[in-house]
Amino acid sequence: MEATQADIARLVHRQEIADRLVDYCRQLDEMDLEALVQNFTQDCRVTYGDDPHLRAAGRASLKASLARMWRWRRTAHHLCNVRIWFADDQRATATSDVWAWHEAPDGACAEVYGTYQDTLKRTKAGWLIDTRDMRMRGANANFRVPIPPARRHDPPPSWTAPEGLDA
Repeated sequence: MEATQADIARLVHRQEIADRLVDYCRQLDEMDLEALVQNFTQDCRVTYGDDPHLRAAGRASLKASLARMWRWRRTAHHLCNVRIWFADDQRATATSDVWAWHEAPDGACAEVYGTYQDTLKRTKAGWLIDTRDMRMRGANANFRVPIPPARRHDPPPSWTAPEGLDA
């Protein structure tokens, strides 16, 4: 099968989006909020949770919201399982899983495992995140930010836990 120009363009767009998602993590860890907000559209909507401190509408609001991260001495956000779907040449959706490690000034560490659910728009500045919604897959006891849980199917009614596995 020979790749068409459209196939190659789609691969380039996919990589541009993946790079954008990774740039966000790196810039957050560096606390380069000026650069970080450039990954988003001017009128972006970002939700990390239901608390008003965890919501932002627009770049300025996002920058102010993420200033809360200065309370950590260091962070490390690691992205994986990136999946991208194109609605058309100008719009895409993406999901990516994140493991985020946070170190408090006293040395205590907090970890969260989550999923970013993004919509992106292609602009003159490239692909930008238009909406972001975070869902929690898990966290250690030191992470107390109220992020809504990710969706997980319930087991079928006939399922029973295997004995002795978690002994």
